[in-house]
Amino acid sequence: MMNIWYSLVDFLLPFDWTNHLFMKNALLAVILVCPLFGLLGTMIVNNKMAFFSDAIGHSALTGIAIGVLMGLKNPILSMLAFSIILALAISAARKISLNSTDTIIGIFSSTAVALGIVILSKGGGFTKYSSYLIGDLLSISPNDLALLFMVFISIIIIWVLIFNKLFLASINKTFAVSKKVNTVLADTVFTLIVAVIVTISIQWLGILIINSLLVLPAASARNLSSNIKQYHAFSIAISLISGILGLIMSYYWGTATGATIVLASAVFYFASLMMVRIRN
Repeated sequence: MMNIWYSLVDFLLPFDWTNHLFMKNALLAVILVCPLFGLLGTMIVNNKMAFFSDAIGHSALTGIAIGVLMGLKNPILSMLAFSIILALAISAARKISLNSTDTIIGIFSSTAVALGIVILSKGGGFTKYSSYLIGDLLSISPNDLALLFMVFISIIIIWVLIFNKLFLASINKTFAVSKKVNTVLADTVFTLIVAVIVTISIQWLGILIINSLLVLPAASARNLSSNIKQYHAFSIAISLISGILGLIMSYYWGTATGATIVLASAVFYFASLMMVRIRN
């Protein structure tokens, strides 16, 4: 399958940057992951969950630390397990605590980050894991791409099944309940989806900026769209275009790919603000 992809890229994109296999792999990763960020970002922005996705990203440090304690060569499984546990814990605490949602998320996030840093910094070994802070998309392998493809298909299927329930709950939970929508289950499934895609992508995109890739395209799309279909279409398109432009610019500039993609997304956001001002 990868040979077909390589041949297709060589035929359609005969440029200098596509002469490298790592760039072809990175391009496919962008095509797979950016639409997911654009799609999930719409509901994150709608439900004011930007802080939640940021907390999941930063908690990856603790997942890495747990993997180190368990002697795992690749901590992705421990990162996934911890992010899912944290997502469920935050959801449960929101239902029983008198504190606001952002306060609860802040408590869990800061505790998880501190725990991860304490474990990883013991004996001065934290620098070995600093690469997770900025990510390295150009190091993605064909095996990683196979995992991304499976995640892509799974999330698309789940999204089709639960989107109407999520959207109704985001507008009015009371009305959604009256329509026999299990809002608790829908919210839980969504938080788990966010936890999975954020955790899997962190090693390539970086802990420090991954939340921006979820929020910026959707925020831009919200400024530009007049209905829910446009909202989703603009968000996915902005995310994908930003990903491809950021990848190409990082190649020629010699900069971190994830951060360059975020800057491209930020340009779209500020442009959308200008368009709103002109339109108004």
